[in-house]
Amino acid sequence: MNQRRTYSQRGKPERKPASPLVQIALPDTPLISVVIPTKNEEKLLEQCLVQFAAPIKNRFCIELIVSDGGSRDNTIGIAAAYADFIATHEARWRQTIAEGRNRGAELARGELLMFLNADTTIPNIGHFLDRAIQRFAVDESIAAIATRVEIDPEERRWTDVLFHAYFNRYVCIANWIGLGMGRGECQLVRRKAFEALGGYNSDMAAGEDFDLFRRLRSIGRVKFDSKLLVYESPRRYRKYGYAKVYWDWIRNGFAVLFHNRSSNKTWEEVR
Repeated sequence: MNQRRTYSQRGKPERKPASPLVQIALPDTPLISVVIPTKNEEKLLEQCLVQFAAPIKNRFCIELIVSDGGSRDNTIGIAAAYADFIATHEARWRQTIAEGRNRGAELARGELLMFLNADTTIPNIGHFLDRAIQRFAVDESIAAIATRVEIDPEERRWTDVLFHAYFNRYVCIANWIGLGMGRGECQLVRRKAFEALGGYNSDMAAGEDFDLFRRLRSIGRVKFDSKLLVYESPRRYRKYGYAKVYWDWIRNGFAVLFHNRSSNKTWEEVR
């Protein structure tokens, strides 16, 4: 029988997962491993997971992995209804999102890793996955692909339109000049490239997405594809405003680029 597994992490991180606890059907040979890091995401997680209903999972041979950072709400309960694997963090230290993504990737079996934030949706998931698979298949030199990120039209304001138009162009140019850049909302990475670099820098509380794509440039091509579109929640922009969010990104970007670390010690949850 194929299985869904739940893994817990109580002490020092281990490379080998714990024993299986829960069972469910899985694709026999997954092509895509979707890794979703979570922490107290009960409000938005289901709308992210429901995108990967059985027809999509079967068509694209997907395994769905939720890597939880110690949720105190019903995140795990929601994940259990959809995910094939659930990794849980029960250690005393506060897990970074980079550590959570790496934890999920340890369980992955797919050739392509898709890191997706819990507040992110894909407006045309069939087209998205078809195009992503095709791009990696026809060009083996591609190590990773960055996607276009916008706000869902139902929640969109004029400030969202202006900022995302600017920042998507920035990500495009950064990859065109060879810097390597990708938004953490959705990152597509060839598994062998990810493993060759040891994954995300788990010590980084922020900027780990930029850091990974910057390092991936050393072993392959990193591309921006404007036709691969995802929608992110505007919750952080609504709470702090674009000026503060962008300033935090700039500070962390320079810290990663010149000091190989993030400027933030922790990244505050917005739920």
